[in-house]
Amino acid sequence: PLNLQESESENKLDGETASDSESRSEFGGPPAVPTSDDTPEVLNRALSNLSSRWKNWWVRGILTLAMITFFFIIIYLGPMVLMTIVMCVQIKCFHEIITIGYNVYHSYDLPWFRTLSWYFLLCVNYFFYGETVTDYFFTLVQREEPLRILSRYHRFISFALYLTGFCMFVLSLVKKHYRLQFYMFGWTHVTLLIVVTQSHLIIHNLFEGMIWFIVPISCVICNDIMAYMFGFFFGRTPLIKLSPKKTWEGFIGGFFATVLFGWLLSYVMSGYRCFTCPVEFNNDTNSFTVDCEPSELFQLQEYNIPLVLQPVLGWKTVRMFPFQIHSIALSTFASLIGPFGGFFASGFKRAFKIKDFANTIPGHGGIMDRFDCQYLMATFVNVYIASFIRGPNPSKLIQQFLTLRPDQQLHIFNTLKAHLVDKGLLGGSEDA
Repeated sequence: PLNLQESESENKLDGETASDSESRSEFGGPPAVPTSDDTPEVLNRALSNLSSRWKNWWVRGILTLAMITFFFIIIYLGPMVLMTIVMCVQIKCFHEIITIGYNVYHSYDLPWFRTLSWYFLLCVNYFFYGETVTDYFFTLVQREEPLRILSRYHRFISFALYLTGFCMFVLSLVKKHYRLQFYMFGWTHVTLLIVVTQSHLIIHNLFEGMIWFIVPISCVICNDIMAYMFGFFFGRTPLIKLSPKKTWEGFIGGFFATVLFGWLLSYVMSGYRCFTCPVEFNNDTNSFTVDCEPSELFQLQEYNIPLVLQPVLGWKTVRMFPFQIHSIALSTFASLIGPFGGFFASGFKRAFKIKDFANTIPGHGGIMDRFDCQYLMATFVNVYIASFIRGPNPSKLIQQFLTLRPDQQLHIFNTLKAHLVDKGLLGGSEDA
């Protein structure tokens, strides 16, 4: 009996229980996701004399530089290309997660799962992006009759589309497989929550200014690289069982390197209007513009250095952008909390005995393997902006006022005038 128990325990992943084994049996076994060597043949030949450890280091390094170069190129191409890339990444991440579920689900040849999954993706994107178009392109929407109708009934249309998918799911239920089908229904909706909602928030951050898009993403990339470097050369102490290769040395080294990087990058970018100005749609030219008078966040201010640090630094004051202070909060989150998105993904992969979500990027796995921390970061940035940065937007309010009936506009005008008179900002009817 003792040998039998040892044999069973060896065949299970860490933390797997008897119920996990039963569940795996019911769902047709773990998904067969390819884990073969997908390194390009050119790199295989060039690095053939190196050990597997150093070969992996060079492959990851080369592909990382290639991805960073691609990141700079799409930034140069402007906001519209960035939004398109975010949309493509969202679709690819959704595909990778749903494919894992389908490999379990496909065994029973039950109808409509993949069709319904992509249909729900379409519905959710229609809802979120329709809200964004109405919010940021209000004048354009009001100018075109079809868009105005779609905008007015947008939420009703979105609900009707979702309700159609819901009814299709109910009609697809097959006897003896109800629990499995509801399991996959939940799988699809959790995937939508994780992937689509977060990508929507990324685009909202982009509209606040390119700097709110670039700095957080760059901090996550920096932390990923520096934690790997510190862990590779100095790592000795395991950090978490979900990711055995992660070490405390890499975690701590990545934190300090990321905070410094975020602070310096913010200083450089805060001096350029193309990064600091909100991304707005110009109705005259039908194009995006990023030209404005920089807000106080992006104007150099003088700060007093704490008395304790003055003898060490030799300075009493320092001039820097207020945004650099916010960048410390962003980089700290990217370093301390952001990695938990990666730990979550590691736990997910261990649950299904897969190495990566896919093999899209050699040495890095799938797109979801690279963006697991980015989605968590996007939510934090959006909450941070709403809590500490964003105020009322006068231009949006004026756009909405202009669409009201003349009597409604006159009512608002008289109300605002009376309020300003009470505040002493207007002297009375002669100033009107």
